[in-house]
Amino acid sequence: MTISMYSASVPRFSNTLKSLSEILTKAQQHAEARKIDPAVLLGARLYPDMFAFTRQVQIACDGPKGCVARLAGIEVPKHEDFETTFPELQQRIAKVVSFIESVPAEKIDGSEERRIVIPVRNEELVFTGLQYLTGFVIPNFYFHVTTAYGILRHNGVELGKRDFLGKI
Repeated sequence: MTISMYSASVPRFSNTLKSLSEILTKAQQHAEARKIDPAVLLGARLYPDMFAFTRQVQIACDGPKGCVARLAGIEVPKHEDFETTFPELQQRIAKVVSFIESVPAEKIDGSEERRIVIPVRNEELVFTGLQYLTGFVIPNFYFHVTTAYGILRHNGVELGKRDFLGKI
């Protein structure tokens, strides 16, 4: 049995981003119920040298957006990192889900050998499509979603594994 590049990317990214959206809803409700300034959760981090919650969500959105565009051979949409509230982060997630779900499977399938070049600081990372998806984007995506989840759990938001997994 084989799995297509589309099946390994868009549905998984979409599902997890929708779960992340639900997690943000719970975080906002937690802050409201306990009269916590939302900025406290949005600026929280697991360790001083790690990105804050808001940045974790932004990066979690950037991975799928860039991946789907690059695998499809289309321009990566630009999203400025301006979010400072839960509703703004929700809008970013919704925008990314809408974009990735709009890309037809036939644009992504067959991209296993597509040359993907990612500029990083003073160098370029070069991958095949399959290496890029499975060895770079997927691990980074789940790292940032998991870190965002961990930040909220560490700050008392009542979340469980089912919240992370979402609708499978």
